[in-house]
Amino acid sequence: MNYVGIDYHKRYSVATAVDGAGAVVQSRRLDNRPEPFQAFFDSLDGPSQVVLEASRTWGVMYDLVEELDGVEAVTLAHPYKVRAIAEAQIDSHILAQLLRVNLIPAAYIPGRETRSYRDMIRQRMFLVRLRTKVKNRLTVHLDRLHIPLPAVSDLFGKRGINYLKGLQLPGIDGEILRESMELLDTLNTLIKGAEKELQGGIGKDRRVEVLKTIPGFGPVLAAVAALEIDTIDRFQSPAKLAAYMGLVPTTYASGGRTYHGRLLPMCNKWLRWALIEATWVAARCSPYCRTFYESRKRHKGAHTAAVALARRLCEIVWHVLKENRPYQERPFRAFQKQQKSSPAALGCV
Repeated sequence: MNYVGIDYHKRYSVATAVDGAGAVVQSRRLDNRPEPFQAFFDSLDGPSQVVLEASRTWGVMYDLVEELDGVEAVTLAHPYKVRAIAEAQIDSHILAQLLRVNLIPAAYIPGRETRSYRDMIRQRMFLVRLRTKVKNRLTVHLDRLHIPLPAVSDLFGKRGINYLKGLQLPGIDGEILRESMELLDTLNTLIKGAEKELQGGIGKDRRVEVLKTIPGFGPVLAAVAALEIDTIDRFQSPAKLAAYMGLVPTTYASGGRTYHGRLLPMCNKWLRWALIEATWVAARCSPYCRTFYESRKRHKGAHTAAVALARRLCEIVWHVLKENRPYQERPFRAFQKQQKSSPAALGCV
């Protein structure tokens, strides 16, 4: 068996193969194309196991290597955990040696379809952020010119849009207004197209259906949670899922004392965003969530209460996905320390 470490770069990669005894069999710089990599593995005797680090564009190299002849398995190394094991600079040789002695901390590898849908929904969120910037810029532009706004609840609803399109501003101000409205129309069209594709692709997914029953989760946030979590079986407990979402504080313990700091920085930022967004909606529309939020807000403040409710929603997400059943709300009870991780304590039955 050969153990191959790949140090992946933008235009080329360095591949190093070692044998079972740890001796270097071959090390070569390769262009990031299938042909050079296939020639490299053809030159090795016997099958190979491969490892590469999880970088920003790991999916391209993973898909390339996985399909090559002579490759028995591909492992994706967690970059931060690898650095905790190996103090030296991580290169292809270090990766190959760690793989040989089975010391690679593996990162989770979602399927191709899941990765494609993730890219699609992240693109949708990017477009929504652009639309928000355009709306804010347009509002500031009208405010600077002291343009009276219509008495509507939403300036960018149907009546508000008709009003804005009917404005006749002179000179460059009118040109800015026209360009902003055209850009807004384009972004609205792209967002609707992305939502339609997502609905056709994963709208009927069982995970999305059960997540939509949780307060605060609509079709978009439910799809984000389902795709980013992928399979709930990889999280042994709600606490593991909360840590993955970054909804637990950093901890420092020394001399018998424990200090808690900010939320974990190393997390899935998309999931944390989805849970925080769902929190504000749930605090308004769900009696259980509203009571939970208000009980924390009185003592800890609004921000801490929102994070606490997001953590509670995370626990509910784990239970409904693990048990594959919809959420059913129950009244909030303040004293549940003994059973706080049970479904009844989380407001669902």
